[in-house]
Amino acid sequence: MYQSVIHETYRKVTKMAAMKPRTGDGPMECPKEGRGYVLRVPLEGGGRLVVELNAQEVKDLGAVLKDTVSSMPKK
Repeated sequence: MYQSVIHETYRKVTKMAAMKPRTGDGPMECPKEGRGYVLRVPLEGGGRLVVELNAQEVKDLGAVLKDTVSSMPKK
């Protein structure tokens, strides 16, 4: 009896999908996913900052970044 329970449990467990480790490595990206955009920014200590944005928020963020970069002192 116990052997059949253990065998059935083992069979269920072995059908699970493989777990893949999530690393923070990779470039900054902002792909369109579904109806929105997902901004992924690698962080210095590892991992990523992940933010979901709509189209207007992407445009606003782009404008702020352009203003910030243009106001930086030239080297």
